[in-house]
Amino acid sequence: MIQLYCRKHEGNTQLCPSCKELLDYAHRRLDRCRYGEDKPTCKKCPIHCYNPVMKEKIKTVMRWSGPRMLLYNPLAAIIHLAKEI
Repeated sequence: MIQLYCRKHEGNTQLCPSCKELLDYAHRRLDRCRYGEDKPTCKKCPIHCYNPVMKEKIKTVMRWSGPRMLLYNPLAAIIHLAKEI
């Protein structure tokens, strides 16, 4: 979702430093997640592990790229929606 946001919304061919920082941060959070592979979606997770600044950044990215995921990566979008249910 971050790559889609950076490429289509910001017009970059590669991840900009801000988006790269957000992606690295997200990976670090996922690596340290106590739920591991069974992690629920962030919306349903009882533990909110993002700091407030990064949480706002990721919400902005998700709000923009979420609806577009059906066009650019339908399988990932369907899997994400299935986890929400």
